[in-house]
Amino acid sequence: MSPILDVRDLSCRVGGRALLSGLRFTLEPGQFMAVVGRNGAGKSTLLKHLTGEAPVHEGEVRLFGAPLAQHRGEALACRRAVVPQSTHLPFSYETLEVVLMGRIPHQRRRAESPEDVRIARACLERVGLGGHEARDYLTLSGGEQQRVHIARALAQLHGTPGDRLLLMDEPTSSLDVAHQHKTLELVRELTREGAAALLILHDLNLVAQYADRVLLLAEQQALAFGPPSEVMTTERLGRAFGYPMTALPHPWLPCPLIVSGEVRPSH
Repeated sequence: MSPILDVRDLSCRVGGRALLSGLRFTLEPGQFMAVVGRNGAGKSTLLKHLTGEAPVHEGEVRLFGAPLAQHRGEALACRRAVVPQSTHLPFSYETLEVVLMGRIPHQRRRAESPEDVRIARACLERVGLGGHEARDYLTLSGGEQQRVHIARALAQLHGTPGDRLLLMDEPTSSLDVAHQHKTLELVRELTREGAAALLILHDLNLVAQYADRVLLLAEQQALAFGPPSEVMTTERLGRAFGYPMTALPHPWLPCPLIVSGEVRPSH
């Protein structure tokens, strides 16, 4: 089985300053990968290279077995969906219309079908916004708008056979605790269906609980890559974030529990 995403020696320099240096990792079908690191570690630069927003000049990014630059248009859009950290929509759209944007790559006649509408409604239900189809998108809260774009990505990938990839930049940043977990549970559902997901996340305990693989960036390089229990150690997290962190055994989940600061035994 070939990886869905294969990053080989990816580097990026701007004005002589390294933004990424020699990144290597693969993402297999069914895997949920989280990218973590302090501000300026290279997370956003990496995502720009994975989406094609920034061209690859050093190294290689391979997607679905071929160099990213060889993929074109609608065929790629049917298999890869991107949810940015924020999306600016200046015009008044109904919520359902925003989700239906995810169906555009699938529309041969450039008009949505009853099946497209059914899929969009079902995706709104999945993110907890059933009944909001006619709401003005601009009147929604920031968290609700983020969930609409997650529904749009789900609609975009719906019905695509074979390998699929979901890329998300801080999808939980505007969400309350319950919807943070519901969103990551949705991502886990997609990966159980055979898709792969790569998310940039800041909440280390959410990463430890949900991710299969963690890419820990520090100083524009990969400090570690692997399962959360191997990557998210006290020493590595402290080094990566420049602040004391303690990785403890979780009291009931099979993952680390991350606590900011040093944990000293009580007397």
